[in-house]
Amino acid sequence: MSVSCPVQKKCGGCDFADIPYEEQLAKKQTEMEALLGRFGKVEPILGMEDPYHYRGKVHRVLGFQKGKILSGCYEAGSHRLVNIPECLIEDRKCQEIAAGAVKLIGDFKLRVYDEDTGYGLMRHILVRRGFATDEIMLVLVLSERMFPGKNNFVKALREIHPEITTIVQNVNPGHTSMVLGPQSTTLFGPGFIRDAIGDLTFRISPSSFFQVNPVQTEVLYRTAMDFAGLTGKETVLDAYCGTGTIGMAAAAKAKSVVGVELNPEAVADARRNAADNHIANISFLAEDAGQYMERQAASRILYGRPEEERFDRNEAGKLVTARKGACDVLFMDPPRTGATEKFIRSAAKLSPRRIVYISCGPDTLARDLSLFVKLKYRVEKIQPVDMFPETRHVETVVLLSRKAD
Repeated sequence: MSVSCPVQKKCGGCDFADIPYEEQLAKKQTEMEALLGRFGKVEPILGMEDPYHYRGKVHRVLGFQKGKILSGCYEAGSHRLVNIPECLIEDRKCQEIAAGAVKLIGDFKLRVYDEDTGYGLMRHILVRRGFATDEIMLVLVLSERMFPGKNNFVKALREIHPEITTIVQNVNPGHTSMVLGPQSTTLFGPGFIRDAIGDLTFRISPSSFFQVNPVQTEVLYRTAMDFAGLTGKETVLDAYCGTGTIGMAAAAKAKSVVGVELNPEAVADARRNAADNHIANISFLAEDAGQYMERQAASRILYGRPEEERFDRNEAGKLVTARKGACDVLFMDPPRTGATEKFIRSAAKLSPRRIVYISCGPDTLARDLSLFVKLKYRVEKIQPVDMFPETRHVETVVLLSRKAD
């Protein structure tokens, strides 16, 4: 069964919305086998029981046309705004709140931002919901700090939607396609929400990265942990760690974990998340993952596999130990562009026994696996996960093991 979307062709977000879900999965399976089959068996893709309204994050670009406020996204390959009254993959409650905020913008006669002229106040609406906690955050993105009638607007919004747990004003004054600007002010509530993956809870601020499909995220992370085969004795490196979700899941089954992430805000969230979950054997570094890997690889070459230990204090103030240049298991979850060649070569020099590669870009995954194979790693398992039903995108977990010297 497929459900039609009136703006599918213009929006471009849901490439497969007009295809029955079982056919979507079959199509993705075929594509993954064509891309990755040369490395080994591609396991059957793990799909969803209900492939609709799974996105816990709704973003609306605001515009104005013929006396009416538009709320939607840009047409694929352009900056023409497509009005989206309803979306098949976004959480219903988030959509309802976004629509309520748009109506209030009109009621309060707040001027919507014009991308061409650079004039106007209201730019974007962002709504995020924690599926496990039911906490909801609304972010109003403005072009400037002055917000006329701010208190009355917040009061009216809370009367319409008392389920909102926090409201944040973000200021983005630049002529840019970026949604969020550098400055946020909390107008109501704590300024963040929480959600859970398994037994772990995570703080989500306006700019935090958090998987938009929490149901399949549990499937994805459970697969990654199974592949890692942790016994409690391993030193683990979580590269491109974001807010620390994978590393924190691994910490319960590892000796120690180090997470590396370039975005300092994500690292700050990761440290808070670890402290909130009382995880003492994990630490985080705000650093480029590639550069960190190169430095660790140099230590590996210099010291071999030394028995001496380096002591670091984690964010809870306790000591975490890690051998210089040592890494037993490497988790890597790079952006869609994949890892750099320097990163991969450094990872191979660091010589972890197992590498768990989580990829949202099948093409770049195939490229990177080719290099790992040349560097004496063997692909053991390939598991696609359908994180984004109705779209062409696929997330994949791959286990690599180091070949014997």
